[in-house]
Amino acid sequence: MTALAWDRVGDRRYETGVDRGVLYLPDGTAVPWNGLTSVTETKSREVKSYFLDGVKFLDHYIPGTYEAKLSAFTYPDELEALLGSPEMAPGIVVYDQRANLFHLSYRTLVGNDIDGLDHGYKIHLVYNILAVPDDVEMASLGGSVDPATFTWNLTGVPDQILGIRPTNHISLDSRKVDPEKFTMFETTIYGSDEDDPHLLPMIDMLNMVAP
Repeated sequence: MTALAWDRVGDRRYETGVDRGVLYLPDGTAVPWNGLTSVTETKSREVKSYFLDGVKFLDHYIPGTYEAKLSAFTYPDELEALLGSPEMAPGIVVYDQRANLFHLSYRTLVGNDIDGLDHGYKIHLVYNILAVPDDVEMASLGGSVDPATFTWNLTGVPDQILGIRPTNHISLDSRKVDPEKFTMFETTIYGSDEDDPHLLPMIDMLNMVAP
């Protein structure tokens, strides 16, 4: 028997930050997304309660669908076409065209009281998403420069995978996935001197790192 113990050395963990954004285009190419400031996932889950003769007899948990809000100071030029604003010729953009699905990855950091932010990190993969931009205000310049923040509302069409509920979002934890498999995974999504970065279908990514 072992009694519970709180605040053991190394157990004080926290998560923070977002970086290493990558935009994966429909043609399979990948481009870095610099300037990410936040990704806020909407928790749209709910519990539906059932009553019989005025007495609750069941709570049914209903998982939600993927929704998130992404903010950044800048974004890849390639995103414009995915949002429905393609460049028809150098410097000429047409607006209000059809939007396209794309994929996204980003990294969040995991720290603790021993290693700090070197403790570990999670890589998030989000498949089959559409982005709807929020309004952007461009104001007159004053005594200081205040960069505009761009924000997009993300929604997704989930992947159908046998054995799990359809989903858009998976993450991999550097502290828990086999190091050799995790390195192979990162080489795939970020590229190397020999290979271009690319994103495999979700089931193939899961199989790559499965025990």
